[in-house]
Amino acid sequence: MALTCRITEFSGLVSGLAEATFVPVSPGSGQAEVDDVLAAIQPTTCLVSIMLANNETGVIMPVAELSQHLRALNQRRAGQGLPRVLLHTDAAQAIGKGRVDVQELGVDYLTIVGHKFYGPRIGALYVRGPGTSTPLHPLLFGGGQERGFRPGTENTAMIAGLSQAAELVSKNWEAYEAHMRDVRDYLEARLEASFGKQRIHFHIQVPSRLLGEAFSCCVCAPVAFELTPLVPALRFRPSSILLSCGIPYEVAQNALRLSVGRDTTRADVDRAVQDLVQAVAQLDQDQAP
Repeated sequence: MALTCRITEFSGLVSGLAEATFVPVSPGSGQAEVDDVLAAIQPTTCLVSIMLANNETGVIMPVAELSQHLRALNQRRAGQGLPRVLLHTDAAQAIGKGRVDVQELGVDYLTIVGHKFYGPRIGALYVRGPGTSTPLHPLLFGGGQERGFRPGTENTAMIAGLSQAAELVSKNWEAYEAHMRDVRDYLEARLEASFGKQRIHFHIQVPSRLLGEAFSCCVCAPVAFELTPLVPALRFRPSSILLSCGIPYEVAQNALRLSVGRDTTRADVDRAVQDLVQAVAQLDQDQAP
């Protein structure tokens, strides 16, 4: 996978190749700034792609604001004979954990992944006016299925399952969101009560952050406290996403991501925190001089 927490801008279509420009996020907030994205757009730019919510930090990107600016920009570009800049968002992490409305977002394309909201492992792509107002070209050829966009027999059972999961989200997202917010806040409170603010740091704190299984909090211990024995891989590869948000290397190396979901209860949180307290106590004992 490419780095998340960023915007990818494809431009310069020459000989079937696309030139990509990567716009970094703002350190501290973890958000991609609208002004930075607009500054990266060139005359040949045709697409901007941005996550709706990051799967590690939970930061929600300003997609609706960006789409408004792109609409105004596209009006000026039309008068200059330049191509329209289309907007794609990856909403895989956001659906099921808050309100997602393509009309409000104003995007041209939106990616959906079923298993992220308790559906089957099948995806879908929303396209605003496929093949008419918004271009859509097939990548595979050989059959007329899916309106000629992709050949092959559709997985009817998984498509039906995706539809049912989406319907449940549409009807119950407010209840899901309220529950996950309560459990997430309880988790953060229990961690601070158990370890103290000197050992627990929630580095990504912005007003718009995701709720749910994809994100609960970033728990980072001070440098002197090594969490890496809990997860050996961490000592070799700290999260590139945290590093891009301005988290120091030695702190990102000691970060744990804890998550909650629809069915997570406060009792589950109590057990998880208790296990973490025991593990940290054992590490303290092992690292004592």
